[in-house]
Amino acid sequence: MSGEKFPHLVALMAHLRGPQGCPWDREQNYDTLKGMLLEEAYEVVDAVTARDFQGLEDELGDLLFQVIFYSHLAQEEGRFDLDQVIEHAHAKLIRRHPHVFGAVHAASAGEALKSWLKVKEQERAAAPQEGADHQSVLSGIAPALPATLTAHELGLRASEVGFDWQRAEDVLQKVEEEIREIRHELERDASDRSSRLEEEVGDLLFSAANLARFLRFDPESCLRRANQKFARRFQALEKEMARRGKKLRDCSLDEMEAVWNTLKNEE
Repeated sequence: MSGEKFPHLVALMAHLRGPQGCPWDREQNYDTLKGMLLEEAYEVVDAVTARDFQGLEDELGDLLFQVIFYSHLAQEEGRFDLDQVIEHAHAKLIRRHPHVFGAVHAASAGEALKSWLKVKEQERAAAPQEGADHQSVLSGIAPALPATLTAHELGLRASEVGFDWQRAEDVLQKVEEEIREIRHELERDASDRSSRLEEEVGDLLFSAANLARFLRFDPESCLRRANQKFARRFQALEKEMARRGKKLRDCSLDEMEAVWNTLKNEE
């Protein structure tokens, strides 16, 4: 991977923002680009999930351009430039891999992760929050993260200090406990349960996200794949009923479930 073409993309960004460039690009700012940055990141995730490597090549380029765009905005204001972004990333990766570039030894991926997390903890301790009496292990989690990824990160941070389950079965028991608590709330009078029920559903989702984390899955990707699977099967259900000359709203639930299960088994 030579990166010989990289300067051309940087130069293109400068031209687009320049006097002879694009009026739309010149109007963009930190806030207007946020939605596009998130969109490009999720399109990368979708391409990876689908193993669409042609699409992945395209989406990675779009995401890279967003990084260049943000860096160029900062350079225009004299805050930092792309070289500093790259240098910072390079230094951070060297610093967080003492098991590669230092005296620490890691014989497995698990040991390497522990080494990485230990360095991150040291970094947080060295940069306490302004006005805070102490630096929390949970400090610095981006507020804009999707809720599933926030739950993942909270659980991961807590695990760094040993506050975690020992086995996947223990996490699963926690999930089952939250389901029981939801059942208990559903048995209460409807006028007295809404806020408590919402809390219990949140606890269930938090536990499920951390079950995914414990099993080394990204909960956001898990849910996105589940969403895509449901959409695929539901659209197949619509097509099958249309083939039979029926609309879903005219079918009974038993009829729809029978076709749904058939389609599911055919997958």
